[in-house]
Amino acid sequence: MRRGMEFVLMLALTGGAGPLFAQASHSDAGAVVLDKVVGIVNGDVILESDVQEEIHFAHLEPIGVPTGSDTLQRAMRRLVSRTLILQQMKEQQQSYPVSNADIKAQLDEVRKSLPACKEHDCTTEDGWKNFLAANDLTEADVLAHWRQRIQILKFIDVRFRTGIRISSKEISDYYNKAIVTSFAKSGTPPPPLDKISQRIQEVLLQQHVNETLRDWLKTLRDEGSVQILDPAYGQSTGSGADTEEDD
Repeated sequence: MRRGMEFVLMLALTGGAGPLFAQASHSDAGAVVLDKVVGIVNGDVILESDVQEEIHFAHLEPIGVPTGSDTLQRAMRRLVSRTLILQQMKEQQQSYPVSNADIKAQLDEVRKSLPACKEHDCTTEDGWKNFLAANDLTEADVLAHWRQRIQILKFIDVRFRTGIRISSKEISDYYNKAIVTSFAKSGTPPPPLDKISQRIQEVLLQQHVNETLRDWLKTLRDEGSVQILDPAYGQSTGSGADTEEDD
């Protein structure tokens, strides 16, 4: 389930109501740093720093944006999707407690499997700290991000997975079209259907969830108000928007 939702998993929190153009913060040296508002989603603002943070968080995804290929527009689309989901969770009063043990268990797996972690040997504490520092991340930020990530996945699981039924014919069709054909090309016999039917069912279920989720998010964008204030970050969608989002 976790790896099937990459376009939604790599999401980050946006702020609440805030200034329309810039937010001032003070560095340790006393310099004033302006944080520009670059988007507004149904009243919730997305800051320039939120987008940059989202790009950093993308480095945590085992299957996600390839290194060096992320863009401001891709990061903004992920943030918009996250914001829409979080707004729905709040509206529907859906809360999903996540234990620290669950977060640690998932992050331990990430540290073992993340390709970018091999350079730093993230299985060690020093290696993990070096990886986080290299990607401008802190331990506290990662824990908060991963907690929310799990909560969103639980919401998606309950909201879209429940009630989906995969028929025997769908499993058989997938087996014949995808599995048998693939093995035929390699000249080796495919595994028996009864041995992999459960895995095929999971793949098909995930496909249904992804399709339904994409349609749902599109509806939320169209019916809501997504304002992108800087064209470098994309285009606006929904009510009150002048242009359609370019996905």
